Amino acid sequence: MRVNYNYLQQEFKNPKKIFKEWKKLIKSTDFTLGRYVKKFELKFASYVKSKFCISTNNGTDALILSLKALGIKSGDEVITVCNSFYATTGAIVAVGATPVFVDCDDRYQIDVDQIEKKITKKTKVILPVHWGGASPDMKKICVIAKKYKIKVIEDACMGIGASIEGKHPGTFGEIGAFSMHPLKSLNVMGDGGAIVTNNQKIYNWLLKYRNHGMINRDENTIWGVNCRMQPLQAIVALEGLKKINQVLKKREKNSKFLDKQLYKLSDKVSIPRRPRGYKETHALYMIYAKKEMSLKNF
Repeated sequence: MRVNYNYLQQEFKNPKKIFKEWKKLIKSTDFTLGRYVKKFELKFASYVKSKFCISTNNGTDALILSLKALGIKSGDEVITVCNSFYATTGAIVAVGATPVFVDCDDRYQIDVDQIEKKITKKTKVILPVHWGGASPDMKKICVIAKKYKIKVIEDACMGIGASIEGKHPGTFGEIGAFSMHPLKSLNVMGDGGAIVTNNQKIYNWLLKYRNHGMINRDENTIWGVNCRMQPLQAIVALEGLKKINQVLKKREKNSKFLDKQLYKLSDKVSIPRRPRGYKETHALYMIYAKKEMSLKNF
């Protein structure tokens, strides 16, 4: 049996609704930010139950801007997990800070019990990753952060639609960063990203910084960058939000089927624990195989 790397062809097999909205956008010539981007930001903030959302060009931008918003710079240290996509550490290095790595636990999430050992006077942020669409113990992480008076930025790029006891990834810390890359649970036709926060000051700064630092067409108050989401992609994301629960149900069904079958091979394959109250997106289906290469060859 051939397992596809992705199912994007099936997902976008009938893009009539998207094309219809694209035609409206083209007629409006509202090509930079505009009403579709704003509509997506409001809908996404509502979906994850956050006060504010700032859309970005991709998930990597979302991480870099999140660190910038907290003033993270050269000389600062950011604690994160060692197993993640390049963008997590890349974002830390991009702002001049030093990544400090913590190993993962048996669920492939940051080992919360090892975090305090890595904290120094230079530590400014803990950056946990909701790896594979699962989640670390965010409550414990936030307790540690509060104890040492450091901030939490969540790499929730794979976590759109997940939850911990009903609370969404990206909403535990000061800032949450998300990706809408084609392999994520909410995806666009290319790259897309978003940042959420409940902090009005951070929100106001990010709105300006991701748009060249502009407050109007002719005036900039800070040096900024261009990390804006494209309105074409905002339309795709809005359509995806309508069906995300259906997508997540399918992934959960498939995961349970695989769990059930692979438990029969428990002497050869280990499946991560799935704690009560934790909902996953299954952006990745993760297992540990004692004979990995043999399994790949098979």
